[in-house]
Amino acid sequence: MSSSTAPSSATAIPSPFSFAPSQYWDGNDGSWSSFMVRVGTPPQDFRVFPSTFGQETLIPVPEGCTEDDPANCGSLRGVMPFQGDVSTGFQTNASTTWSDIGIYTTDLETQIGINANGMYGFDIVGLQVENSGGIEQTHQVVAGIADKSFMYGIMGLGPRPSNFSVLSDPQPSFLTSLRNNNTIPSKSYAYTAGASYRYSKVLGSLTLGGYDSSRLSANGTIFPFASDDSKPLQVGVTQITARNTLLGSATLYSTGYFSLIDSTIPHIWMPAAACDNFATNFGLNYDNQTDLYLINDTIHSKLTNLNPEIIFKLSPQTTDGGESVNIVLPYAAFALQASYPYYQNSTRYFPIRRAANDSQYILGRTFLQEAYLIADYERANFTIAQAAFANPMPAEKLVSILPPGVKATNSTGGGGVVTRPDAVLSRNVIIGIAVGVVAGAALVLFIFATAFYIRRRRRQRIAAALPLLPSSETSSPQPPNFSPPAEVDARPKLELPSDSEAALNELPTGGEKHG
Repeated sequence: MSSSTAPSSATAIPSPFSFAPSQYWDGNDGSWSSFMVRVGTPPQDFRVFPSTFGQETLIPVPEGCTEDDPANCGSLRGVMPFQGDVSTGFQTNASTTWSDIGIYTTDLETQIGINANGMYGFDIVGLQVENSGGIEQTHQVVAGIADKSFMYGIMGLGPRPSNFSVLSDPQPSFLTSLRNNNTIPSKSYAYTAGASYRYSKVLGSLTLGGYDSSRLSANGTIFPFASDDSKPLQVGVTQITARNTLLGSATLYSTGYFSLIDSTIPHIWMPAAACDNFATNFGLNYDNQTDLYLINDTIHSKLTNLNPEIIFKLSPQTTDGGESVNIVLPYAAFALQASYPYYQNSTRYFPIRRAANDSQYILGRTFLQEAYLIADYERANFTIAQAAFANPMPAEKLVSILPPGVKATNSTGGGGVVTRPDAVLSRNVIIGIAVGVVAGAALVLFIFATAFYIRRRRRQRIAAALPLLPSSETSSPQPPNFSPPAEVDARPKLELPSDSEAALNELPTGGEKHG
């Protein structure tokens, strides 16, 4: 946790920042609402996906596009034109603020077989395109990724620092930098992935330092962070059920297990037995070449007419009896398209994956189409609620998550914070606020104590001869508790022409692990 302390009474509390989506729908494994980041000086723009697991900014580099790739490879990886020309990735020699660290392995998704190398360095990272009201931070850790395991860039939302063998000090994450510089009110964020199948396509929502009360329903439940500080966002999946399947209502899995909420990847990784039950009830065909479950046109037509719903029952534990929340996903959330490099032609598939062990259980971006996540790192807890949809979607209503010990006031010099008497969250969530304050204080003491006892294993530098390009031995494609809620004025959404629905995202290949 950052050494940053809560602002004093003389310090103006900033407003939360609403990170406007790019207006593009991207992905080679679905249609996902992406976000725009800019890196370097002058800025180079990239469409990326938020990662609730990572903490670094990963962007494509030109080495990832070869003569074997489509001519528009850069665009298919979310790379925007640079200085009027087509770009295939981040050009470090064109940035006057780039400072090289070296070639290292990333630590993202190693548990599911993704091992990607990155060209690491420091540079300016900004949110949204230049002059659009976005925010930026200097001296941020950036990794250039050629490996198509990460077809698009990734914006890490976590606060964990990055460690490198050539640097003596841990490097703060983007979220921590925002908090340390008093750009956001607390080390927290809220995210829902958006849903291309809802109405006229509902874009994703990402708020730093708060949440958008218009995007969640009132059924939220508080979860404490997991004891593993590298994977704090773990929930107990106590039951998976479905209604209106090809075989009627069904219990798809009833043995509880812990699963990581990780938006880096699109799929839901679950026990093999659960996948088998999905395949039986939804008429899915397993493709041994890609490890994906395919949906043929006849089955898709039947399922579209039936409009099944899949319900994930989540709890802080793996057994029933305590607090829980049901997150309901319609069939449309699972009827995705996979394309290059999974398949040469777009192919309909169902985004579940067979886990080899319990370290691979993941609720990916598919889940967050219908779920709203609020993560509060200063109180060590997070909230999961059903995402809210309407036609038209309501205006944004930003709510600050204030740091521990700071009370909401009628106004501040910079935040415009006002007390909200009508918070949307359930009574259980509000009760969790007080509990979270105590838990947060305990976490601070624990982290500082263990920091002197155990240092995180630093990632080891890879030999200079190790290429950035993917290994020739590739694997198969894998590719809250708050202080008193306070509402602030909504920012206008960034408008960009919605003229691209490129289709490419995370496909795993080779690499080596870092930590």
